[in-house]
Amino acid sequence: MYRLFVLRNDKSGRFGGHALISLWALLLCSSIGALAQSAPPALNANAPFSIRATHLLGLPNTKNNCKGTLSTQDNVLRFQQSGKPVAQVDIASVRDVFLGEEAIQVGGLPMKIGKTAAPYGGGRVVSLFAHKKYDTLTLEYVDSSGGVHGAIFQLKKGQGELMRNELVARGVSSSSGEDQPTKQSTSEVRHEDK
Repeated sequence: MYRLFVLRNDKSGRFGGHALISLWALLLCSSIGALAQSAPPALNANAPFSIRATHLLGLPNTKNNCKGTLSTQDNVLRFQQSGKPVAQVDIASVRDVFLGEEAIQVGGLPMKIGKTAAPYGGGRVVSLFAHKKYDTLTLEYVDSSGGVHGAIFQLKKGQGELMRNELVARGVSSSSGEDQPTKQSTSEVRHEDK
């Protein structure tokens, strides 16, 4: 089953064409493997990180449902709308980060009319393609007077996890419903037997 490639020396003193190609391919693959194993450059913990987001609610002096840039820099989480003042939260004051998913139907009135007009229940098929998925990032933070607040952001699919990982790398704890076991109260347990 295993074949051993042996370089043969023919009468002219040259290697065979197939053996030379095999040797060249072996050298190429080993050099690619060596490049793949090289260590990535060290990341700076205080390097700025920014993504486009929609502020749904929660930040002071910021309108609901407005688009802007969500960034982390110098241990501060900032939300910047174009031409508006920056809303910021100290990363040290963030108590918890939650990540969720949301699907929104897109297309508006033309899509609804198209679904209604599709024959033989074809509107259901159209509905499969009329949804766009988003990540929701929820922050729980404490203000300077000790009050607990929350802020919710909507990000493109996959970017919520990037921002959560960035905040966790800067010392924020992260919670998800999957990690926490569900506990039943004693009143629920008593009624299960009946």
